[in-house]
Order: sequence, then C-alpha cells, then structure tokens
Amino acid sequence: MYTASSSVSVPHRPQRTAVPAVGTGPYLDPIHAGRARRPAGAVGQPLSGRIDLSGPQGAQLRMAVASVHRICPEFHPVQVLRRSGRSVLIVGTTGRTTAVAKCLLDHSPVWAERLRHEIAAYRAFVRHRPPVRVPRLIAADPDNCTLVIERMPGRAAALARHPAEAPPRADVRAALGAIARLNSWRPPTGMFDAPLDYAARISRYHELGLFTDRDLGDLQKLLHGLAHAGGRQGMGQFCHGDALLSNILLSPTGPVLVDWEHAGWYLPGYDLATLWSVLGDAPVARRQISQLAQQAGPAARDAFLVNLMMVLTREIRTYETAVQRTMRDAPPAGGAQIPPGGLSAGEEQRLLLRRLHDDCAMARRAVRAAVGTR
Repeated sequence: MYTASSSVSVPHRPQRTAVPAVGTGPYLDPIHAGRARRPAGAVGQPLSGRIDLSGPQGAQLRMAVASVHRICPEFHPVQVLRRSGRSVLIVGTTGRTTAVAKCLLDHSPVWAERLRHEIAAYRAFVRHRPPVRVPRLIAADPDNCTLVIERMPGRAAALARHPAEAPPRADVRAALGAIARLNSWRPPTGMFDAPLDYAARISRYHELGLFTDRDLGDLQKLLHGLAHAGGRQGMGQFCHGDALLSNILLSPTGPVLVDWEHAGWYLPGYDLATLWSVLGDAPVARRQISQLAQQAGPAARDAFLVNLMMVLTREIRTYETAVQRTMRDAPPAGGAQIPPGGLSAGEEQRLLLRRLHDDCAMARRAVRAAVGTR
C-alpha cells in the first residue's frame, strides 16, 4: 500500500560496492537490489498544497475523493501521496487527525480482493491488537474498495523494494524485531486465512517451467515433512505477508508496519524469506536472517527454504515481466535519457534479475541439501 534454473553471474555495478560471492555452507550462508515509492502513512515533507482536480486525470481523483467522503465526510484532501494505474493514495485531515485514504482505480477482481483483505485486516486489528504498531482504522468501504487510516509518523526503512545499498544495521535490527514480535502472535482462530496454497503454487510454477522436475519433487518432500512435523512448526505462523523494508516505518516510538494486503497464516519464516530476498546488497543482514530462520531446528529450516523458493521465483516472474515491458516501451536507439555514469531502468532491472537468478540457484542447492538430510 505505501509501497531460471541456472546460475547467472552478476557483473560489477557502477558506483556500487561489490560484494564477493562467498558461500560456506549448504543452508544459505548468504552471498550477497527497484524504484522508490513512499509508503502510506509515511511522514515526509510537511502537509501542504492543493490537489489538482481538473482535466481527465482530475476526474479520477474527483471520483476517489467522492468515495472517501461517502464513508468519511470530514476528510479534507490535501496531497496525492502516490498514484498508479491501480490505486491512488491521498493525504488529508479528519478533524485534528492526519489521515491517508487509499482508493482503488482498477477494480479488477485480483486487486479488489487484495484491498478487501487489507480492510479486513485493519478491522481485525480494532478488536485484537497485534504486538506491533499499525495505523488506526478510520473508515472503510470494501464494496467500493476505499480505505482511510491514520497517517503514522516516521520514515520508511527503505524507499525501494530492493534497496540499492545495504540499509543501516540499526534499521535492519528494528525491522527484524518487529517481524519477530508479529510472527509470535497467535490471533484468534478464524480471524485470518492462509493466503498462499503452497502445493498449488509449486505445481503452477512447475507447469510454467520455473521449477524443474527435481525442484517439484524436492519441495513436495519438504512440504510432506512439514505437514507431519507437529507442534508449532507444523501449525504455521502468522505473517505480514509482504515484509519489505519499504513497508516498515521507523519512528521514535518504534517500527510501524503498513500494507497488510497479504497478512495471514504461512509456513514459518515467510516474512524472513521475503526480507532476505530483497537484501541482495546486505550479506551481513542476510546471514543474520538465515540464522534466525533456522535456529528452531530442521523443520524451521525446511519451512524457510520452501518460502525462499516461493518468494524468489515470484520476484523473478515480476522482474522478467518488467524487463519485457521496458524493452517493449523503450525509446529508439539514441533516444533514451540516461544520467551520466548511471544505468537505464532496463539495465537496472536486468542486473537485478541476474542477481535473483543467482539467489534462486543458491536456494535450490540448499533445498537439495535439506532433502538429503531427511
């Protein structure tokens, strides 16, 4: 809300600190990065200005503001925080409270279901507060896909999905602390569902050629073992579902988690796998995450590895699509505007995609090693 089957070598990136590839064990002793966006609830520049409601684009904003006023008449729009083809985030005030309104522009079933899931999560938090700070729900209309929450103070732990540089250790430590508290929470039965069908997703990736036959067999073996693990590891874990640094606001009173579209029950370690997958330029943080994910024993290790394969393969699909779109929409040769000494958007995406393939190959080796120990 706020925001291949073989290894491919990653070349050195200009103006970046290169990290050597050093793997010392079968269970992801990590080797070694996206466009900025401001998450909903983040406080950056002072709240001021006016929204331009004129023209064709203004018509969409007028409709969005009207949908907000139907559920929150006192909402006064001030700024457009973020806008995409899918949704718009509008900052405004409700009395003495600063609020953020999220309105869906694309009401296709998949996006509508995600926002409704997020609304359901915020409503659940009214009755049962999680052990982490979350924005307070002000108003919501799941039928019209409109959500209004309080605007939380703080800065995003990262502005990009894949940070280009290693985040400060203190920021990573704060994020991991918040994730650990959330993952230990046991909300009442029936309050949240399981957003990810692991067996179906694995089969789907195999059909698409993203998983080999051996990948399919290995992951099914780990899933079978986890189903019979018993205890907490076999029951699953409550996760945020999109635990990116860009969805964590750092404030003087502690981290705030936003963007709850994917919250629910997963195999243990899903949030850690998500964070691991986007910290390609933070080997120390990756090593710490890997150790945390495995400290509860072999079942926790296997769950983390299954999650890692799911998350990395999803990221590869996402960025392969992005690279194809960039190539399709690229200007004629010589027409691209590239900053001096910098990389084009397409080149950045290709470098990131190569790194994701390397990460996935490493995760694949770790999965095979884990299957060999069962």
